[in-house]
Amino acid sequence: MYIRKLEDKWRVEIQRDGVRQSAVFLTKTDATAWGIREEAALMAAKRGVFPKRTFAEALARYAKDVSSTKAGARWEQLRIEALVRDFPALCGKVIHKLTTQDMVAWRDARLKTVSKGTVQRELNLISHVFTKAKSEWRWMGDSPFAGMQSPGDNPPRDQLPTSSEIRRILRWLGHFTGRLPTSKQAEVAFAYLLSLRTGMRAGEVLQLGPATVSGSVATVHHKMEYRTGKPRKIPISRRTQVLLAGFKGFTIGSASLDSISILMSTYYRASSEDIASRL
Repeated sequence: MYIRKLEDKWRVEIQRDGVRQSAVFLTKTDATAWGIREEAALMAAKRGVFPKRTFAEALARYAKDVSSTKAGARWEQLRIEALVRDFPALCGKVIHKLTTQDMVAWRDARLKTVSKGTVQRELNLISHVFTKAKSEWRWMGDSPFAGMQSPGDNPPRDQLPTSSEIRRILRWLGHFTGRLPTSKQAEVAFAYLLSLRTGMRAGEVLQLGPATVSGSVATVHHKMEYRTGKPRKIPISRRTQVLLAGFKGFTIGSASLDSISILMSTYYRASSEDIASRL
């Protein structure tokens, strides 16, 4: 263990068996205590001895320490909350005692209610939780996902909305050509139209406005920015620039755009006659 002064703080570094950890504290006492605790944890993990931390505790720590640093924090935190709520028996288990059979049962239960693509995204999230729990927190050994078959992604879409269908949806949501949105529902329609024009993700579309659009380029934050360290620059067409002229920015959040997803999902399950009657 190595402790050194870093301006007005203390930095502690530990390295054992190829694993290196470091942290910064306000006092030398806190730095020393952390170093001793982490070294002990490393030695225990090497012997295959792990703390009795539950899966729910791991999820909570991940949501607080990892998800909160990402642009996609809301999605991950909602998924974590739902997992703890809907699978209390699974989440109540000690994380290093989870088995492949436990996760297979979770996967199969989820596949009965949501699509393969949704399960795959949730699996990716949980897999990262396991990686953190093993490599950094030393709460567990190998991931229980080892050897488990992934559900895979949804098949590619083979149907796109027609111009007529798009007009019906926009009109139903209160959008009219040449008018800026004056209600939250109209903002949802405006965001939908911008997504069609730009191909941008929902979270990116909601950032569009005077602060992010300069000429023919939109500069927006994205969920992988915590890795790249740079915002995304997206070219926008002249037609889109005209559409955004005078627009001061969105007042709605990403939750409001869920209505579009629900609408479109219902739209494509319904018959042509039913669609016409709804819109």
